[in-house]
Amino acid sequence: MAKYSKKAQEKIEEVMHEFKHGELKSGKGGKGRVVKSREQAIAIGISEAREAGLKVPKEEV
Repeated sequence: MAKYSKKAQEKIEEVMHEFKHGELKSGKGGKGRVVKSREQAIAIGISEAREAGLKVPKEEV
């Protein structure tokens, strides 16, 4: 199993905190609706970590 870097874990943790408090929004630049799904919040966190160039396992197709 591939590992996430420490910084990637922190990024995902930050996103999950926003989700928990109802502050996480979907879409480019957070202009969409409030995220209501835990799975979607995790996907956003992984995506943001990947965009930042952090070590994240490859996407499964």
